[in-house]
Amino acid sequence: MADNNQNNNQQGLQMELPQEVAQGQYANFAVITHSSSDFVLDFARILPGVPKAQVKSRVILAPEHAKRLLIALQDNIMRYEAQFGKIQIPNQQPRTIAPFGNGKPEA
Repeated sequence: MADNNQNNNQQGLQMELPQEVAQGQYANFAVITHSSSDFVLDFARILPGVPKAQVKSRVILAPEHAKRLLIALQDNIMRYEAQFGKIQIPNQQPRTIAPFGNGKPEA
């Protein structure tokens, strides 16, 4: 039994990519929400002159899988930047833990 499991692990996971999914969906906006049991990632497309963003794909993950996705994205971004250079994000504000406002203290 152990030998059979070891052979399955060495072969890897096989995935099927249907034709209608293979082309993908372009998204330039994402909204992430969560509950105690799920993370919901809505990928949307915002277009100039269109008043609403249209959700193109929704992915629902268990918290453990969301964290695995985060780690995989971090790893891939590090490898990408090592090969192609740092990814620049224009007009990015420094992150703050303050839930509201611009992070500047006011009296």
